[in-house]
Amino acid sequence: MLLRQAPGIRCDGQFLSAPDGTPLWVSDTEPGSVHDITAAREHCLPALYKAAADGLPTLADSGYQGAGIGVYHPFKKPKGSSHLQLHPDTQTYNALLRGVRPSGERAAAELKERWRTLKRITLSPECIDALMRAALVLNGMWK
Repeated sequence: MLLRQAPGIRCDGQFLSAPDGTPLWVSDTEPGSVHDITAAREHCLPALYKAAADGLPTLADSGYQGAGIGVYHPFKKPKGSSHLQLHPDTQTYNALLRGVRPSGERAAAELKERWRTLKRITLSPECIDALMRAALVLNGMWK
């Protein structure tokens, strides 16, 4: 599964996708000022911890650093330094994650490209929630 920030301009949500890029779930939206990890802790991390205990890993982007057990994310470089200053093991780990994530990233592209109304949303969070859920259902029927 891939944990990712959902598309949108003023508000952010979280979504999960299958390894093949099929969107599986979207959360309620949060104001754009809410950090990814804060929104994830509220909406989806408790369920992902249970999945991790059952052996199902979750890949995430670097905004989820510190998410906890079973959530794999790339490590950020230290501020003011080159990415080459990362330990070679960390560089390799990041490269492996970059190689695996594109199939899951397909979900964001699929939602934003197939349902173009999601590209530039400036509605209230309640309206965005309804649009995201409708797009998720319609996307499942489309396939």
